[in-house]
Amino acid sequence: MNHLDRLSDLIRHAKAAGADAADAVLVAGTSLSVARRLGKTEHVERSEGQDLGLRVFLGKRAAMVSATNVDPATFAALAERAVAMAKVVPEDPYAGLAETAAPPDPQNLDMADTAEPSTAELVERAAAAEDAVLATKGVTNTEGADAGYGRGEIYLVTSAGFVGHRVGTSHSISVTALVGEGTGMQRDYDYDSKVYLSDLDDPIAIGKSAARRALARLNPIRPQTAKIPVVYDPRVATSLLGHLTGAINGASIARGTSFLKEKMGQKLFGTGVFVHDDPRRVRGPRSRVFDGEGTPTKARAPIEDGVLTTWLLDSRSARQLGLASTGHAVRGTSGPPSPAASNLWLAAGAMTPDELMADIKLGLYITELIGMGVNGVTGDYSRGAAGFMIRDGKLAEPAAEITVAGHLLEMFAHMTPASDLVFRRGTDSPTVRIDGMTMAGA
Repeated sequence: MNHLDRLSDLIRHAKAAGADAADAVLVAGTSLSVARRLGKTEHVERSEGQDLGLRVFLGKRAAMVSATNVDPATFAALAERAVAMAKVVPEDPYAGLAETAAPPDPQNLDMADTAEPSTAELVERAAAAEDAVLATKGVTNTEGADAGYGRGEIYLVTSAGFVGHRVGTSHSISVTALVGEGTGMQRDYDYDSKVYLSDLDDPIAIGKSAARRALARLNPIRPQTAKIPVVYDPRVATSLLGHLTGAINGASIARGTSFLKEKMGQKLFGTGVFVHDDPRRVRGPRSRVFDGEGTPTKARAPIEDGVLTTWLLDSRSARQLGLASTGHAVRGTSGPPSPAASNLWLAAGAMTPDELMADIKLGLYITELIGMGVNGVTGDYSRGAAGFMIRDGKLAEPAAEITVAGHLLEMFAHMTPASDLVFRRGTDSPTVRIDGMTMAGA
């Protein structure tokens, strides 16, 4: 019996136990990772597992149970336990299976690499990255390098007739460099993760990048407080997209806890600014043809020419808002679905990063953000930061112990993206400039 047949059998048991409707999900995965530091392999870990989740509905009551045992002999008891739980929980007027579930689209997103590295190959990859760090003049130590591989499969069956299966792989490499001594020590890192090994960045290049970033941060100043233009390095500019998607998450909108709850259809960003969410991107790290409830996915532009066009919705938040699911449900085996973005990126602008900074007399270029001082209800923004001063349009001395503050509505309105967008992760951004932010320093 294959996993889809097992889940169909579990659904039958749920119906026999008295459930009006049910869905079942099985997550199976394999991962292999190694950690290497100062020429020695410190850690090797391999894990394989299967987790099963059953969600049942009795009218407007819902309950979930999970298990690691996928033996069909246990299904009757599992279903009876779930139904018994559903009988005693309060009613949820928005509970239910997704109305938009449909047969899986046969589109091939090319998400499964056949290359599965051995432990020796991962050790070699991590060693190459760390050796490149240690070979760089000025590096005093490292926090090591990690290399990993993973393969995950998701199976979903619902009592409404949806049957779906998807698989994805990932290859990753990361390394951290340390420079300086004592209280003057600085650190930085670089990493990459791809669906296909053939797309993964060169470990040596990643090691050199980590070392170069760390060395550039030596002997930072603490600048004076000022209101200045701030430029976000692509690596940290992605956090701005995270604040946006958190604010347009359907669950937050339905609860009324988002500063954007009244902003649908309004211009939040400048003309020509686009934010894309595409779950159908070939080899995208979060690509999927159906979401966690079986709803078909499609590419969208949550920000189109500066205008907010959509919430990110699963079926429950969609019902609360009187809308249809946008296919953004994600789920595990022990909790209900919730909305989340897929492959997300801020579209590139017309200017290079150098052109973007050329007219800045005094500004800040941020390479690291610290803390989570962002209020999703009010939009107030305040985060610790480190990076480099911008003087007369050029990067200058490193800076640290800074706080940057503003309000996300104002930040979005004054955001200008550069032309250097590169797809490296699930959320990607080019360099971004935001005028009029407060830099609190000495």
